[in-house]
Amino acid sequence: MLRRHLMATVAGALLLAGLSGQAALAQEKKLTLLTWNLPIYEEKFRGWIADFEEMHPDFTVEWLDKKGTEFGAFYQTQLVAGTAPDIIDVQGMLWAEYAANDGLVPLDPYLEANPEVRDRYNAEGMKLWQYDGKQYMLPYYFSKTLMVYNKKLFAEANIDAPPSSFDELLDAAYKIKDTGEGRTGFITLNFDWLYWPLMAMNGIELLNEDMTEAAFNTPEMVDVVTRLAKATTDGAINPISWTGRWVEPNNAFAAGDIGMYQGHGAALFWIMGQADWANADTLGVVEWPGGWGVPNAHGLGISASTEHPDEAFDFIQIALNDKWQTIMADNFTILTLNNSVDEALIAGLDDPLKAATLELSLANMDKQTGNWVTPLDARIKDAFWPDIQAALLGQRDPAEAIADAENKVNRVLRRG
Repeated sequence: MLRRHLMATVAGALLLAGLSGQAALAQEKKLTLLTWNLPIYEEKFRGWIADFEEMHPDFTVEWLDKKGTEFGAFYQTQLVAGTAPDIIDVQGMLWAEYAANDGLVPLDPYLEANPEVRDRYNAEGMKLWQYDGKQYMLPYYFSKTLMVYNKKLFAEANIDAPPSSFDELLDAAYKIKDTGEGRTGFITLNFDWLYWPLMAMNGIELLNEDMTEAAFNTPEMVDVVTRLAKATTDGAINPISWTGRWVEPNNAFAAGDIGMYQGHGAALFWIMGQADWANADTLGVVEWPGGWGVPNAHGLGISASTEHPDEAFDFIQIALNDKWQTIMADNFTILTLNNSVDEALIAGLDDPLKAATLELSLANMDKQTGNWVTPLDARIKDAFWPDIQAALLGQRDPAEAIADAENKVNRVLRRG
């Protein structure tokens, strides 16, 4: 009797242990979310996670956030180690590099099964994350370069309207420079090709149509760089245009002594938060001549190494649904490329400058430039910029600098 009792007890304990082990294994299902420099949004990310875990109670989600300067190296290290985060928030064209190396899950089967998800989005905007005929990311947030101008300096320089051509742009920059000591006419952001409308409005292409060869070494490019360099040396263009990244050009324009700024909506709103004088009465915003603009966009995608692609797509659907994207849009006054969310955001704004900025950011979506979908984007930038930067700062002959940049870009393309 005792022996049977002991055996029953042991069997029961083993059964309980087995059930506990199965439950533990079920609880060990996990997704990892990697975001791009948004620690202030932690509460909302936790909301995404809570909604997902309610749908999938057998999953947990770990959230990681990295600064833009750390993101690529961190993700690459995790990729090599076989522990890449399941869901990633990527800025710019890094995603194309991952997609070309079979590092991302194509989302097309999920979108075909869930057409209402595809239908949420701006159709032209979706193209920002298409490579080799496949959709690899869904839109998270978006802005586009525009021309912001200082109405007070325009009035002092007797400029009646924003420039509508490259010639008018330089002419206005010189007039503003001449209104007072320490003033400059123009400044631009320069990272992620954000200055490229200056080239696009002059018909300059970076690469040929199939992106196998540099196409920018032309008489037009030499003329544009020569004129930009002279205007910089003369003080009509602020030299921070070619040396600063984010804080430096924003602070420079916020000081109130620069006439025109080539930046995206996020930069304008940052400036408005820093400068008491910056508002709809003192600033105007228009599209660049020709409607050209460089997108600055984030998307969410799924790492190909994930063990749970279906659940990862469920997570993305939750993160980018109307509820959470409305919260994102309202928190940061930023576009999401979710059509209904963006329409409601713009309609609800009582600041005419912010409303105009967002409306113009969605205009001419087919005129986006500086967004070549190539896995070599980062290497092309590194090859192109140093020589061109030196020429723009007046340190090198433009024609020679452009020829050297062409050789370096072609070398990247050949080795790519």
